[in-house]
Amino acid sequence: MFKGRTVTLLVLMTMLVSSLLTMTLTGEWSFAGSAPTRSGNFADNEARSSKDGVQKIETALKLVENNYVEKVDQNKLVDGAIDGMMDALGDPFSSYMAPETAQQFSEEIEGSFTGIGAEVSMENGNVVVVSPIKGSPAEKAGIQPKDILLSVNGQSFEGLNLNDAVKKIRGPKGTEAKVKVKREGSSAVLEFKIIRDDIAMETVYSRMENGGIGIIEITEFSSNTGERFKKELTALEKKGLKGLIIDVRNNPGGVLDVVEEMSGLFVPKGKVIVQVEDKNKQREQSVSKGASTGKTYPIIVLTNKGSASASEIMAGALKESAGAKLIGETTYGKGTVQSGFTREIGDGSLLKITIAKWLTPNGEWIHKKGIKPDIAVAQPDYFTVARIDKEKTFKYDMVGEDIKSAQIMLNGLGLEPGRKDGYFDRKTEQALKQFQSSQNIEASGVLDAKTAKALEDSIIKSIRDPKNDAQLKRALEEIRKEI
Repeated sequence: MFKGRTVTLLVLMTMLVSSLLTMTLTGEWSFAGSAPTRSGNFADNEARSSKDGVQKIETALKLVENNYVEKVDQNKLVDGAIDGMMDALGDPFSSYMAPETAQQFSEEIEGSFTGIGAEVSMENGNVVVVSPIKGSPAEKAGIQPKDILLSVNGQSFEGLNLNDAVKKIRGPKGTEAKVKVKREGSSAVLEFKIIRDDIAMETVYSRMENGGIGIIEITEFSSNTGERFKKELTALEKKGLKGLIIDVRNNPGGVLDVVEEMSGLFVPKGKVIVQVEDKNKQREQSVSKGASTGKTYPIIVLTNKGSASASEIMAGALKESAGAKLIGETTYGKGTVQSGFTREIGDGSLLKITIAKWLTPNGEWIHKKGIKPDIAVAQPDYFTVARIDKEKTFKYDMVGEDIKSAQIMLNGLGLEPGRKDGYFDRKTEQALKQFQSSQNIEASGVLDAKTAKALEDSIIKSIRDPKNDAQLKRALEEIRKEI
């Protein structure tokens, strides 16, 4: 079993929402060269404005400390002020992290952390999933890109910043978190019961298919991903690799240097991998230092709406500079670069600030648009079906989202309920009876907790079977044509 393969449904999720927000540069980072100098009245006015702003903040702090009716924690006030600055930018990828959260962020960059395994951002006041990490409890539970996380254990995220929302989900290993989710296209609020746990994340998986077709799946671009990728690629080439499929579906991104290095293995020497544009509209190009001709075998990149940031850099670079073909779905659309500043603050806190845009080799900014595949292929609808509420029972002549989910699952298992609109008719009842009989469950035609669990388990098994992966199947077909 290719254990890192895309599975976007229904198994128990057990980790905490990560605050890693896709494209990151480790440490302090700046463009080569110096920024334009400023002089004269403009510089004086700017300096005076900055000084006045700092004085205003200090005055507000003193007024609160001296007049607030209860004892004030100054550190909490300062953290709140910095949070406010980040929120005022209106950028979901710029944020402030207190020391504890910053430490966890550093661990994530290194490729291991504690959480549910979902990359999140703050968008329009909502905690939004960028992507579940492949193979993570979040992915297995059915968390999907663009899901809005509403609450945990009855505690709403409304009005909270990203870090505070994450803290509410955090808890001791083995404890349960009930997370409520709003999903696009569904009026129902979904609830996922989560058992918290630790995770050491593997980011690269590979296998060889018949005919010399290699498949490498990259779950995230962490600090150790480049070396792991090179090792797996070399092993496949020694086995007689004739064509390569790189799978970055549901890969939320990671470290810029790492994806540049990995893309350089395929992009011919001297050709552009990515362009980075700073606030002064000055661009720097990252060019390949690899072999002069790149790779001689055909390459296909698999993408979906959870492929974000660094994944999009790789997809764009391989498509535009290495002649690779993209198959799957349009990517997430995250075209900015962040830098982390911690040394300047000095107490272990971290400011993560968007410092630049990145553009494809051809100069396209894909932010909020994504990269369209050369061949668009959607997965079967049961790959993204919502789980069924097992605390309720459903039967003939009832209507609801849970019944709709059951119909989608039954259809995916080949039992043909005849509809997927959530109305429990006689044909749905008959299909359910057929399924119950196949599972040695009393064929009552009633959707109870036992039947719902059996349905979910069966559909998970179908999703895990590579023969049902429509995107991968199409990639294999296409690459066989090119070999």
